[in-house]
Amino acid sequence: MSAVPVSLGRAGDGPALPSPRPPTAPRQFHVLAKPTGPICNLDCTYCFFLSKEALYPGDRFRMGDDVLEQYVRQLLEAHRGASLVTIAWQGGEPTLMGVDFFRRAIELAESLKQPGQQLEHTIQTNGTLLTDEWCALLAEHRFLVGISIDGPPELHDAYRVDKRGEPTSAKVLRGLELLKAHGVDWNVLCTVHAANQHQPLEVYRWLRDELGATHVQLIPIVERDNGTGFQEGDRVTERSVDPEAWGTFLVTVFDEWLAHDVGRVFVPHFDAALASWVGAPASLCIFAETCGDAVALEHNGDLYSCDHFVEPAHLLGNLRETHLVDLLGSPQQRAFGAAKRDALPRQCLECDVRFACHGECPKNRFTAATDGDPHLNYLCPGYLAFFHHVDGPMRLMADLLRQGRYADEIGEVFARAPRNEPCPCGSGRKAKHCHGR
Repeated sequence: MSAVPVSLGRAGDGPALPSPRPPTAPRQFHVLAKPTGPICNLDCTYCFFLSKEALYPGDRFRMGDDVLEQYVRQLLEAHRGASLVTIAWQGGEPTLMGVDFFRRAIELAESLKQPGQQLEHTIQTNGTLLTDEWCALLAEHRFLVGISIDGPPELHDAYRVDKRGEPTSAKVLRGLELLKAHGVDWNVLCTVHAANQHQPLEVYRWLRDELGATHVQLIPIVERDNGTGFQEGDRVTERSVDPEAWGTFLVTVFDEWLAHDVGRVFVPHFDAALASWVGAPASLCIFAETCGDAVALEHNGDLYSCDHFVEPAHLLGNLRETHLVDLLGSPQQRAFGAAKRDALPRQCLECDVRFACHGECPKNRFTAATDGDPHLNYLCPGYLAFFHHVDGPMRLMADLLRQGRYADEIGEVFARAPRNEPCPCGSGRKAKHCHGR
């Protein structure tokens, strides 16, 4: 690879790292950078982010080198003393920036990293623009690539279409094959929506068995029906996942995972649940008690409170004018994060699985609770069913971990259970009719 200049501006340009560091600023935080803003080569019908183009009328939606340098410098400065720093790219479709942009970003990060820092590069893509050149770069710098696939072609293509409304699965799978051929580390982001919500096993088994996925993110589509793309109103589109179907989807996939894949396939919802039952910090921000430590960076340097709240009311400022650390520690952002806990309805406060859920993501809190409070999570019925269903197995796996053993030993626990005795999971059913099958 030829050398790429990394001196993109005068030394010292831009805001300096505040000293002393604001006490409200988190030591660890995550930035999701969007170098093309909402611009994408696809036109997925459920995508909430495409409408964000209206925030920047007439814009070219390409991150300039001045913003790139400020972002990378400030991110690395802010994590001084950290052994691992993640540089994450999303969109829109970030590969629209081209390979050379990412070559500059990588060399810039290498030139600016602090002593002792290791860099982790990640990118989320629809996979349709990947080439051998792209995959060689991703492999060389050990990118973790998330690729969006909603299941088998007939399910994926229901909503994931191009600008002409044509299916995209063939192009996505071609991109995935290139990633595999180059030895790139990849995982799947699978959204769950009205078109695939009733086929949990078909989706999961296809991703696992046909594609060979060992890391599967399941993301529920909750799309507000308001025409703005903002988090407003209490109606959802017909494409949105049904709350009960979401719960059934998680429960069904969990049972398949528990029977065959513990320790072999990683599903973040299940890992996060196990962390809660062990008493460890939440591994997903949606299940943390508070939030505010995962922000979204737009192409022009604007920083927003969250990827799901790229809206004028949640604009924190611009990193060309104010350092990331100051924006993360601002009263506005700290209040945003604390509201996740402080605005819970009574129904959540009294819930027996609050410790695992904490009301999930604030973006989904727009339905009425039993007492009329309008801030109950739309997906509450599904999560309630899921967390109750996994309680027994999670307790068993948590006990194994506390004993210094491995969670995947739960299979042996079930295998040793007498078939006519109650299942160790605590369901009350005989083992032969439950996990002892």
